[in-house]
Amino acid sequence: MKYLLLGDEAIAQGAIDAGLSGVYAYPGTPSTEITEYIQLSESRKLKAGGSDAKIFCRWATNEKTAMEGALGMSYMGKRALVCMKHVGMNVCADAFMNAAITGVNGGLVVLAADDPSMHSSQNEQDSRFYAKFAMIPCLEPSNQQEAYDMMHYAFDLSESLRTPILMRVTTRMAHSRAVVETIDTPREQNILSAPENTNHFILLPAYARKNYAELVEAQADFVQTSEESQYNTYTKGSNPEKAILTTGIAYNYLMEVAANQLDASVLKVTQYPLPKALIDQMVADGAKEIMVMEEGQPVVEELIRGMVPSSVAVKGRLTGDLPRMGELTPDSVREALMSNLTSDSRFAIPEIVVGRPPALCQGCGHRDMYAALNEVA
Repeated sequence: MKYLLLGDEAIAQGAIDAGLSGVYAYPGTPSTEITEYIQLSESRKLKAGGSDAKIFCRWATNEKTAMEGALGMSYMGKRALVCMKHVGMNVCADAFMNAAITGVNGGLVVLAADDPSMHSSQNEQDSRFYAKFAMIPCLEPSNQQEAYDMMHYAFDLSESLRTPILMRVTTRMAHSRAVVETIDTPREQNILSAPENTNHFILLPAYARKNYAELVEAQADFVQTSEESQYNTYTKGSNPEKAILTTGIAYNYLMEVAANQLDASVLKVTQYPLPKALIDQMVADGAKEIMVMEEGQPVVEELIRGMVPSSVAVKGRLTGDLPRMGELTPDSVREALMSNLTSDSRFAIPEIVVGRPPALCQGCGHRDMYAALNEVA
């Protein structure tokens, strides 16, 4: 079947079709629609008299309790999803970091929706740092179809590697629509199954030290999985001395503005850790300049400087070739690429959209309090 879905809705449908048993979340733009979609899907099944296994949906008190609830479900062999916006990663950090040490039983995906340009947020925090901090794999879809497909892949990857998976999206990915093709037969939910070694989930130092050693040892497997992933691809260009490394939705922008005009090599990264073998191949093909295009902070731009010879120039947000702050746009990507395009396709879009101040979401529990304060003031 084909549907016109928001990125958030594609993620939600992908989780449902991947055999999801429970979603735990704290509402925050741009992640809220994921849990709402799953709730609505369950409501429709209930009204239709469906007898399928139900998905447990829970709005949590905060992101930490959401993370802990999802961990509990994972420990018993079920597939669980926990959703939040980027600043929520700070709130759940204790449980999140510990989950990387304990590992998982059933598949566990942590969805962090970042908000570059701070449309409804207090900072431009990049959740990919948390994946590196916790030393776990991270996925970053470049379009809605990938967002749907990656949920199936993420749960399978989580269970095969016995680790939580962080999936990171940004505002434009979450809140733009595209046609998504879904599978015909959703996967059945996992049966309840207690972990064979319950000591693995006890973080007393004697156990934690052993678990941490296993996590460090698994890093090579995580890199290899990334290098072999269908979501990381390298295409050698006709002028391989110039190369572009692009991640997530930035790849979408690149294809939008320059799909048929590029002579540079292109490395698309939507699974982390960075695929070292593909980066080495790009350098071996003669790359002397690498333009890094990524939504958010210069995570990859900083990392890749330590992975390529010093003779290779690395450009991006830190060098001013792309804006240091805010979202990327097709215009900013085109501007950075002018020297790599075979024709001058520069154009400007007039500012025709009237700006508006941010507002609290409809149904937000804080609205009544602020309304009362305004009334008093």
